[in-house]
Amino acid sequence: MTIPPLLFALLMWFIGTAAIVWLDSRPRETFATSLTLAGLAAIAAILLVWAKAGDASVDGAYAGFAAAILVWGWHEMSFLMGAIAGPNRAACPPGVTGWRRFTAATATVIHHDLAIAATAILLFALTWHAPNQAAPLTFLLLFGLRLSAKFNLFLGVPNLSDEVFPEHLAYLKSYFRTARCNPLFPVSILVGTGLAGWAWIVAERAPAGSGASASAALLAGLALLGVIEHLFLVLPLRDARLWRWAASASPNPAKAAIIEPQTGEIV
Repeated sequence: MTIPPLLFALLMWFIGTAAIVWLDSRPRETFATSLTLAGLAAIAAILLVWAKAGDASVDGAYAGFAAAILVWGWHEMSFLMGAIAGPNRAACPPGVTGWRRFTAATATVIHHDLAIAATAILLFALTWHAPNQAAPLTFLLLFGLRLSAKFNLFLGVPNLSDEVFPEHLAYLKSYFRTARCNPLFPVSILVGTGLAGWAWIVAERAPAGSGASASAALLAGLALLGVIEHLFLVLPLRDARLWRWAASASPNPAKAAIIEPQTGEIV
C-alpha cells in the first residue's frame, strides 16, 4: 500500500516543477496574471486543508499533500517572479566574507522565508489536534529541504547549476560558492535519508489502507526526492536539463530559472 503514495508524490513533483518552469519562462508581463491565479489556487488549497483536517482517510491524506504542494508552488512562483524576496537585491560586494556575507545573503531572501514560515504556522493552526496532518507536515518538510539546499549552496558545492538564471535573479549567483563539498552536505544527506526511512517504516507499520499509512508514505517519497535533488549539487550532472522541455518557447530573454519545488533550489 506504500507504492501508490510514492508514485503520487513523484507525479506531484513532476507536474509542479514543469508548471513552475513553464510559467516562470514566459514573458514578464504575464507574471502578474500567473501569480494572481496561483494565489487563488493557494487560497483554495488552504481552505481544503481546513475542510479535510478531520479526514483521517487515504483520500484526506492525498488531499492534504496536494494542497500543500499547491501552496508551496505559489510561494516559489512569488520568489522566482520577483514578487517576494528580500530587501537586498544587489550582488554580494567583492571581498565580503564571514558574517557580513551571511547577513547580506539572508537579506536577499528573508521576506520570502518569513512568508513561508508564516504559512507553515497557519497550516498547523488550521489542523491543530486534527487527525489529518498531511498538509502541515508536507509543507514543513519542503521548508526544511529548501533551507538545507540554500545553506549548502551558500557554504559551497561542486555543481551550482546556475547557467540558466533569469535576469532579475542573477544577483543571487554572487552568494553561491563553488567548493568540493562542505561539512553540512553529508549531514543533509543523512538527515534526509533518515527521514525518508523513518517515514517509510511508519507507513509500513500503520494499518493498511489508512490515512496514516498514506501520509507517511507520501512524506517518505518527498524526503527521498529531496535527497536526490541534494545529490545533484555534487554530481557532475545538470538536472536543469531535465526541465528544458517545459520552458516556454517565447522570446523572453530572462528565461527559465529551473526550480526544484521540494528543495526550493534554483538551478
